[in-house]
Amino acid sequence: MTVNRIGLVVHGGRAEAVAAARAVREWSAEHSVGCADIDVWQEGARHSAREELDAAGDPDLIVTLGGDGTFLRGARLAAENDALVLGVDLGRVGFLTEVPATAVRAALDAVREERITVESRMLLTMRASCRLEVPEQMEALVHYARGPMLPPPPVRVECETGDDWGVALNITALNDVVLEKLARDRQVSVGVYLAGRLLASYSADALLVATPTGSTAYSFAAGGPVVSPRAEGLIFTPVAPHMTFNRSVVAAPDEPIALRVLDRSGQAAVSVDGQVRGVLNPGDWIGVYAAPRRLKAVRLGPMDFYGRLRERMNLTDAPAALADGVAAPLWPVTSPPPGDLAHLALPTAPRESRRLS
Repeated sequence: MTVNRIGLVVHGGRAEAVAAARAVREWSAEHSVGCADIDVWQEGARHSAREELDAAGDPDLIVTLGGDGTFLRGARLAAENDALVLGVDLGRVGFLTEVPATAVRAALDAVREERITVESRMLLTMRASCRLEVPEQMEALVHYARGPMLPPPPVRVECETGDDWGVALNITALNDVVLEKLARDRQVSVGVYLAGRLLASYSADALLVATPTGSTAYSFAAGGPVVSPRAEGLIFTPVAPHMTFNRSVVAAPDEPIALRVLDRSGQAAVSVDGQVRGVLNPGDWIGVYAAPRRLKAVRLGPMDFYGRLRERMNLTDAPAALADGVAAPLWPVTSPPPGDLAHLALPTAPRESRRLS
């Protein structure tokens, strides 16, 4: 494909990310491709995705250099511009990034020569009963040496607004939308609705709605299921609920999930992909939906999600494997399925399986 302009999102605190960014700039100069750094913390304030993209010259490929947090920043930009996003892996436990830093030039060559696949990932969007606001004191409460906060999300003026559906906020989430308590000594009380019907009322530290991609992030840490990123669905998970029913619920993509702060609850913070975007008061609500747009992630080959899960979570050190003295061998499903299984839509075999077959 033709790449006209690259937007770089770099984890500036890591020397290897800075070196990889230099390689991207050199490649861009050699191929007469525009390249601009996108610094979301410039001038001491956070900017909207649209402002950042305009300042970078409207890139059609976003390259992220860092871990999953850096990728999430790039994904927000790519989704806003319907651009491709390529994640260069410099993290430690990430599931999102694609290529090692040493292969960044080869990856750019593959994009330019169309030797890639584009993986479509589900995104979330959100409506609310009111515009989100961030109280002045919130900056001090949530500042963890990661730069200034993002501003409250603006309203999407092109969307219809109604009493039952609320106002459409300019929100794009790849991982999750989280409603969490503000007071350490008081849980948030929330009514949870699935597909327009009340499921239950919870008192909990937080309640979250995740995509399949986000199932290995906060949702996983809270006891939620691991879901293939190829799946479609909204995953609701309560965090430390004060009730017997503490399980996740997986809803269909067209079954929105709403969270209403109950009248006797304290305030609740709304976080999108780990970033606080506003505060809800008792009586306020948000609705989380599958977004109409998709993230377009660059893949150089089949993604071995389950192999990465095995590696990142050290699953081969289970007692059964240790008792045998060696990890269980892989099961490489590389030949065409037999007739009775021909209906299966198996992904292309990952590289690791092909080497072992």
